[in-house]
Amino acid sequence: MATDARGLGGAWRRFQRHDEPGAPSADLAPFVDRYWAVTWHYREPYQQLIVPYPNVHLTFRDGGAWIQGVCRGHQVRVLEGRGGVFGVAFRPGGFRPFLGTSVSTITDRVVPAAEILPGALPHPVTAATVEEWLRARLPEPDPRAERAAAVVALIAGTPEITRVDVLARRLDTGVREVQRLFADYVGIGPKWVIRRYRLHEVTERLARGMDLDWAGVAAELGYADQAHFTRDFKDMFGEPPTAYAERY
Repeated sequence: MATDARGLGGAWRRFQRHDEPGAPSADLAPFVDRYWAVTWHYREPYQQLIVPYPNVHLTFRDGGAWIQGVCRGHQVRVLEGRGGVFGVAFRPGGFRPFLGTSVSTITDRVVPAAEILPGALPHPVTAATVEEWLRARLPEPDPRAERAAAVVALIAGTPEITRVDVLARRLDTGVREVQRLFADYVGIGPKWVIRRYRLHEVTERLARGMDLDWAGVAAELGYADQAHFTRDFKDMFGEPPTAYAERY
């Protein structure tokens, strides 16, 4: 993707506004991680780089609603004119009770929300109206969904976990059991989730303006060499780490 000056040095903040309109209510918190809203105004089309997380999203835009499964890699979306989107980020595992089948069936897919959550859409779209809409479709709690969310949180909060076998030992279970749980409830494998959070720690350091020893970072994250680390970073974030750093 060609470099756009509007995306460098935090300049995108002049064209976009990002909000998190309140935490989910207690009855929805087992399923929903957060609500988010983005508005933008671009006179010329802008290529927005979107990096992946292990969350299913429900988005409302232009009078419609869509379910976005977990994406394995980065995406690029074109923003132009004035627009906006309201989103629901489900907890890892939290959409499985709504879907009623393996979350891996919607990985890398965008599905009209009506196919999974039928009925008239909320209007206007606000955190309160979306909560009422979700509440009318609320499934029974699922202990395995809670388990999946807890395991993803463990990965996110434990930098020492760099391999699936290390994770399995921490959970006192087998690698295959962890893989089955993630395929069914998260929609993507534990190896991908581990890699995503370890690379996220790199982007956090970049955002703080830290000067990084790339060879040292690669070794810290368990990569055989710096080139392998750079390839993984580019696959996930759409550009090498040095280019990503320029955004801050």
